Amino acid sequence: MIIAITGTPGTGKTSISKLLEKKGFTVVDLNKIAVEKNFVLGYDKNRDSKIVDVVKLDRYVKKNYSKKDLIFVEGHLSHLLKCVDKVIVLRMHPSQLSKNLEKKGWKKNKIKENLEVELLDVILCEAVNIHSQNNVFEINATDESLDDLVEIIVKIIEKRFKNMKKYKIGKIDWSEELLKDFRL
Repeated sequence: MIIAITGTPGTGKTSISKLLEKKGFTVVDLNKIAVEKNFVLGYDKNRDSKIVDVVKLDRYVKKNYSKKDLIFVEGHLSHLLKCVDKVIVLRMHPSQLSKNLEKKGWKKNKIKENLEVELLDVILCEAVNIHSQNNVFEINATDESLDDLVEIIVKIIEKRFKNMKKYKIGKIDWSEELLKDFRL
């Protein structure tokens, strides 16, 4: 089973993945694979980010990891892979997300763009367009510690993704924040 850990940059994907590895889970860093395997098509200067060939990345992950019992693929593009069985979308309140991205030293225009992505549920919508909504889960990471988020993910896996109404899609809504000024 391939499980995607995705979300807007700054929601904790990489930190959570490192903790999952410490617990003995296999985690694949999709950004690292994209660079190492030359799946990068170019560079978007306006967004200050690599353009990744998702089709090649999907084929690679399917070929190399689909026979594993349980593997996590981590990255903000992981939900775009068709070979993924389950998707866990990490969500975060825009005010906290803004703080996290500022700490990373991101430029204001890049922070603003990522806040818009979070506000408009872009990653969740993309995930549901590719995967059955029964295979997509969302976790509000705003007020949870990294350890608590890992425990939530482990619990979801232990319950085989069943009876997890709390993490079914549609419970997180930041739309009221659209009218607020985040002072960017």
